[in-house]
Amino acid sequence: MAEKTYPMTAAGKEKLEQELENLKTVKRPEVIERIKIARGFGDLSENSEYESAKDEQSQLETRIVTIQTQLRYAEIIDAGAVANDEVSIGKKVTFVEVGDTEEETYEIVGAAEADAFNGKISNESPIATAMIGKKVGDTVKVTTPGGDMDVKIVKVQ
Repeated sequence: MAEKTYPMTAAGKEKLEQELENLKTVKRPEVIERIKIARGFGDLSENSEYESAKDEQSQLETRIVTIQTQLRYAEIIDAGAVANDEVSIGKKVTFVEVGDTEEETYEIVGAAEADAFNGKISNESPIATAMIGKKVGDTVKVTTPGGDMDVKIVKVQ
């Protein structure tokens, strides 16, 4: 069985690599030091500082493993290899809901890079899934938890 790949842009891969380096060289030593200090407070069974530091260490190690897996199976998407007016990972798409006038613009990125608050949506999101492979001028039906909506692709960059 083939391993799952993680589509991402080259910039997204670089950002993950930087985060991993920071977690390993800065955050991990900080947490280890906190655990060491907390151990000095005595009885570990009633030591909230120790428990807190151990929880943080667990979350940190989980994030490190997640990033390492995403990088190991990264699939770099070259948006330049797709037609200029075609929606793909690595491109910004501007669309409007049919019957509305307000345009929305998002960059479609791999799930590992998604950050909706900064205009980056996952290629696995309902709206991106519906639009990938479509072209400027196409109207697509997007199925969301809130119901279906039709959107028209206005611009791809």
